[in-house]
Amino acid sequence: MQRYSILSCLLALMISACTQGENSKDKVPEDMEVSNSIKTEKATFGGGCFWCTEAQFQYLEGVTRVESGYEGGTVPDPTYDDVSTGTTGHAEVIQVTYDPEKISYEELLQAFWQSHDPTQLNRQGNDVGTQYRSVIFYHNDNQRELAELYMKKLQSSGAYDKPLVTEITAATDFYKAEDYHQDYYSQNGSQPYCHFVIKPKLEKFRKVFKDKLKSN
Repeated sequence: MQRYSILSCLLALMISACTQGENSKDKVPEDMEVSNSIKTEKATFGGGCFWCTEAQFQYLEGVTRVESGYEGGTVPDPTYDDVSTGTTGHAEVIQVTYDPEKISYEELLQAFWQSHDPTQLNRQGNDVGTQYRSVIFYHNDNQRELAELYMKKLQSSGAYDKPLVTEITAATDFYKAEDYHQDYYSQNGSQPYCHFVIKPKLEKFRKVFKDKLKSN
């Protein structure tokens, strides 16, 4: 728990320092869309099993949609079985649609690095394979610059005793996962994986981000 507390403070300080300088909101994102009169943006992250990361990001205020899927591979329209072989090149990812007036990309980066262990290469716990790699798929140059900046500062901060292995790469085709993967934790909370793996991560995440959670 101490590492999470230190990490949270460090990332919060990084966000504050950046916003006092060049404000990222001054740039018009290339991927901005209008949804129900709200200008939303997209962010795509891979941090191990997408069931875990989806459950965490769904609680953040300003996040309007989280979809689990596959990205970064060479096989078109992959299935879960295809990706699970580790041979397609895809990572299990979540595509986050968010309102930048309520939550910034910097804050999403903070949540991303809190949501998993970015020092584990091609694995998260017992989930092993390139499909579980730590990766940020950026949608525009501003996202790339912020991701690279925070990763560099986080690495030099000493918050981790091992090098960060997170990939930062341009977004490619996103393939939405099968319906039964969507909203997985809320639909399958009683399953052993949800109870023993996702629930503890979610409880820790909610404590760290208690001031950024949705009210309902």
